[in-house]
Amino acid sequence: MTNQSNQGRLAEELAQKLLENNKLKLVTKNYHCRYGEVDLIMRDGDTLVFVEVRYRKSERFGGALESIDQKKQTKLRITAQHYLQKHKSKLNARFDAITLSSLTDSNKINWIKSAFE
Repeated sequence: MTNQSNQGRLAEELAQKLLENNKLKLVTKNYHCRYGEVDLIMRDGDTLVFVEVRYRKSERFGGALESIDQKKQTKLRITAQHYLQKHKSKLNARFDAITLSSLTDSNKINWIKSAFE
């Protein structure tokens, strides 16, 4: 496994811990379908939360939030629709983003609820 994928996995673990510490429950990790992937799917009461996790140790090429461009948002929406249809879910849905600029400093984690509205 490359260092980059190790960093991505660690970033997802940190994001999951943050969400669980805020009373969200894990539904699944790394949900794949032919349209794309969602890093984390969490449950927040009666809402399914589709979470995109982004880690950037440097903002030289743009920050983590800016890297979730319109194309990526569209893929996430289609993938989430696929998940909801496949699981016949009647729950509300929301898209959150968790951005990290450090894997060791919890102050460098940013949770953006309803990130794509």
